[in-house]
Amino acid sequence: MSDLKTQFDTAVANSKSLSERPDNSTLLKIYGLYKQATVGDNTDKKPGFSDMVGRAKWEAWDSFKGTEKVDAMQQYVDLIESLS
Repeated sequence: MSDLKTQFDTAVANSKSLSERPDNSTLLKIYGLYKQATVGDNTDKKPGFSDMVGRAKWEAWDSFKGTEKVDAMQQYVDLIESLS
């Protein structure tokens, strides 16, 4: 687990310096995996229609509901590595 945590922390740092900005759907996937890996299942109230960005982020995170934190960490690491 500690090895995966180290890889995850490195991937988080690397995500801030990607050579190319990912498209919005990939950014939302990165966000959702990060939140699932660090917080767990989304229990926040869904934002209203007027908050389109907040709603998209909420839906991205909620799409990973039920995913174990370690699985979300590994998916996050794999995704960031594929974008590097």
